[in-house]
Amino acid sequence: MNIKRLEIKKNIQKPEDKNLSFRVFDLNAVNIQDYLQPHKNDHFCIIIVEAGKINIQIEEKIHYLKAGKISIIFPEQVHSLSDLSEDLKGKIILFEEVLFCSDILKNELSAYNVNLSANLNCTMLLNPEFTEAFFLIQNIQNIYNNPSLVKKEQARFYIKVFLLGLIESIHGQHPVLLQKANQHVYIGFKKLLNEQYKSERTVQYYASELMVTPKKLNEITKKNCGETAINAIHNRILTEIKRQLLFSDLSHKEIAFDLGFSSPSALNKFVKAKLKETPTELQQELAQIYTA
Repeated sequence: MNIKRLEIKKNIQKPEDKNLSFRVFDLNAVNIQDYLQPHKNDHFCIIIVEAGKINIQIEEKIHYLKAGKISIIFPEQVHSLSDLSEDLKGKIILFEEVLFCSDILKNELSAYNVNLSANLNCTMLLNPEFTEAFFLIQNIQNIYNNPSLVKKEQARFYIKVFLLGLIESIHGQHPVLLQKANQHVYIGFKKLLNEQYKSERTVQYYASELMVTPKKLNEITKKNCGETAINAIHNRILTEIKRQLLFSDLSHKEIAFDLGFSSPSALNKFVKAKLKETPTELQQELAQIYTA
């Protein structure tokens, strides 16, 4: 079966969407038509249920969402929605990692990152926490409906606050100290990757440093973050490419050498393989999203 991959840049509901890296919609039968069949996203998707019920299958597991539950689907996780009730009410948020949370889950909160994607796939909040979270979502939706440069910065802030609150909540429900399966290896891998991704790009290197086999490292990363070790390495590099294209004044040649590519053409080939576009096209797209 061919799994459809949804791209946030192709989700255009209004003219301003071309210059936004997030979307906010009401959770209803009309807005979830594209989500009824198994698919992947190139972005994060948050589903917040205010009333009613809906089921979401993420990879091989089905989650039953009801009022007060929140699901975060990570990029590349296969998922689909089904069995929505007639009284379903809530919100859907889509956003790109590069502009919102590329650092907070990789550095400062590395200990929280153990099995984070699996834990965030379905979270139940108490009424006060849910009310506070939903208020943030409504603010983000108001900005989405009437965006401006300043308001887009506010939306980034609100999304970070929302994510951090949710991470703190699931940390209480799933304490790090109770995580058993190779937590030290996974945390070590993420830390080492952030230190060495510019020069070391093989699973063999990281496995050797962590004193496990490449196969074991792949199993651990797959279990904890839903992707293989090599995909984690490539995605870390890709995130840095996006950052530098967007925020630095470096030329493509300088970026290529800074990130350990043998030549600008090697950088071009890597970006083309991952995103089906050139670094120039990617840079123009990111600049338009962030500065327009």
